[in-house]
Amino acid sequence: RIKIGDQYVSDLLVEEKHTAVAFGSGNLYVFSTPMMIGLMENAAMICAQNSLDPAYSSVGIAVAIEHLAATPMGQKVKAVATVTEVEGKKITFEVEAYDEVECIGRGKHTRFIVEAESFLKRVNDKGSKG
Repeated sequence: RIKIGDQYVSDLLVEEKHTAVAFGSGNLYVFSTPMMIGLMENAAMICAQNSLDPAYSSVGIAVAIEHLAATPMGQKVKAVATVTEVEGKKITFEVEAYDEVECIGRGKHTRFIVEAESFLKRVNDKGSKG
């Protein structure tokens, strides 16, 4: 079972493919906000998955993030996700990101537990109607 205080850390080395230029979210070669949010979501997803039966997964349903400082290419970045609330199938995380110098981002991320097979069936059925 997922419980308050569970935590996971994801990290990466900032390369050109992680920059605002590569994502199209800016025109500077610095760690992009979308990539920072993605790293935070990854930490939260793995944190949740570590406590779930393999037939279940979690999907992101909300993010409220502040990007506080820029990070140059070549620095290591880590995202920390900590469970702060569990309401049935809804899990809320406090997320923070750090580069080698300082905290570069923080906020909240919410995920929802789904049964993977039935979730994918609904999504695929929706796709065949379009």
